[in-house]
Amino acid sequence: MSWEISGTYVGSCTCSLICPCPVDGVPTGPNGECRGVNVFHIASGKMDDTDLAGVDFAFCNWFPSNLTAGGWKVGAVVDDGASEAQVGALGSILRGEAGGPFGDLAALYGEWLGLERASVTFSGGETPSGSVAGRVDVTFEPLPGPDGGVTTVKNAMFGFAPEFRIGKGPGHSDLFGLEFDGVYGETSDFTFASEMAEGAPKGRG
Repeated sequence: MSWEISGTYVGSCTCSLICPCPVDGVPTGPNGECRGVNVFHIASGKMDDTDLAGVDFAFCNWFPSNLTAGGWKVGAVVDDGASEAQVGALGSILRGEAGGPFGDLAALYGEWLGLERASVTFSGGETPSGSVAGRVDVTFEPLPGPDGGVTTVKNAMFGFAPEFRIGKGPGHSDLFGLEFDGVYGETSDFTFASEMAEGAPKGRG
């Protein structure tokens, strides 16, 4: 099956500034683990004949150690305005069944926590935010760069984009029993597909 999605995401996790997970470092959150959530807005995309444009979803993670050690716990929540076909397509993508970057990462999954439906919202701009009704509330606060710019990470081993903005990610998340208060944050535009260009970064939860 063929698929592609593109849009914008905002994420938060328990690691201290700056999160070491993109470079396969040991998490710096409490107990040496990383609990995180990323809220995605799909601006355009499809799987075969199923249009995925306009769908928002949240992807949460628990990393017990550095990312390549595996044993991840991951789960997802798709906006309840999505159709059954859209939910099914995204479930297949995020579980790794449809190939692409999530297919590569599925080898590191220790436990798939499930896919749920709830009201998921995303707001873009310089300080994007995401929420899952009553359970997630995340806002991105950029770290300033020189000359009014922002701090970025580029060409990391793991990332949802070749370059992403980093900063603070205050807010609270409680999905699949992985409750936490956010410290680190990141955001970027993203493009994922069943066939990715050679050298494209690996996504992460």
